[in-house]
Amino acid sequence: MIPGLGMNPAQMKRMMRQLGMKSQELNAKRVIFELEDGKIVIEDPSVTSIEVQGQKTYTVLGEERKESNIPEEDVKMVAAQSGKSEEEARKALEECKGDLAEAIKKLKS
Repeated sequence: MIPGLGMNPAQMKRMMRQLGMKSQELNAKRVIFELEDGKIVIEDPSVTSIEVQGQKTYTVLGEERKESNIPEEDVKMVAAQSGKSEEEARKALEECKGDLAEAIKKLKS
């Protein structure tokens, strides 16, 4: 029974078919959303596509992991130059929008 709708999954599928809706579970391994300031990665997601009148909508469920667009070599260089950890260097680079000199200066002050 689907809460709030008063119907079981079989009834829901029948109703969706009558409305011309098609639903399909996708066997996805990973979903990546590329954003301006980084990425959101979802490993082993549950992905469903629903098609209505030729338009597809995707529903993605799972645990997200955020990644920044800061290159690893920049992180290592800032850490080495500032004497701080890579974690601190990454945070400073993110705050300084990738500006190496500004991140080093920030960590040394």
